[in-house]
Amino acid sequence: MARRPSCRVGLAVDTSWPIPNLSVQSQLEGWPVRAPFDVSGKRVVVTGAARGIGLAVAAAFAKADADVAMLDRDDLVIESAAALAVDTGRAVTGRRCDITDRADIYGTMGSLGPIDVLVNNAGVGWKTPVDGPRDEVDMVFEQVIDINLNGHFYVTRAALPAMGRGGRVIFTASIWGKAAGAEYAAYCAAKHGIIGLVRSLAHELGPRGITVNAICPGTIRTELNEKHITKEARDLVLASMVINRGWIEPDELAPFYLFLATDAAKDITGQAYNYDRGQVMA
Repeated sequence: MARRPSCRVGLAVDTSWPIPNLSVQSQLEGWPVRAPFDVSGKRVVVTGAARGIGLAVAAAFAKADADVAMLDRDDLVIESAAALAVDTGRAVTGRRCDITDRADIYGTMGSLGPIDVLVNNAGVGWKTPVDGPRDEVDMVFEQVIDINLNGHFYVTRAALPAMGRGGRVIFTASIWGKAAGAEYAAYCAAKHGIIGLVRSLAHELGPRGITVNAICPGTIRTELNEKHITKEARDLVLASMVINRGWIEPDELAPFYLFLATDAAKDITGQAYNYDRGQVMA
């Protein structure tokens, strides 16, 4: 091979060696590019899966060739799971489960078999105005905390005996777990609590090889939000988005859950990630 002229920038560089192929294709040959993002064959449990974010997350996992157990207190989850099983050809099952009932939690979770990924998604967004009717607000406050915080702890406890090293626990928190809003004291307290729970569990479960993280959605287009958010409130929400492309669709959010379940995220734990088009930068 003919010698190429030396390039001298302070030091002589020997260019007699063949120049390696630095193309992207050459760097990827033989490297399992897709493997770190693969969730096929994983056994996934999603709570609050009858509709909205939970249904979108369950569908995303099933379409990525995972097997999914969908849990919800609404019987609609059975119908949703059956349709998803037909659509994807995966083992998708729907089970009624009330996460405010510990006996129901432990009985249901104990019957599911091995679990690779747990998505704690069930939740409600009821108002609890501090000056509201005493008995009514007291009751609703307890219900919101039971569903949005306590239930997730008990579901996680019930899942752990079936989860080995490499397991993933993913919580649906909220940007209101980092900010707040008037008349939603119970909701905000629960979502702040979820982030604290995530960080504590990350410390506790890390030595077992289990990661624990949260996703904090902004304003998502769900049946509940569309029904209860006024036009004025919706306009304010959309104006708060730095990336203003309208409502966040559940299908847009769902892939983030898949990422946290992949090997690409194996060293990520104790984190709470916003997905909100820039509504809250914290």
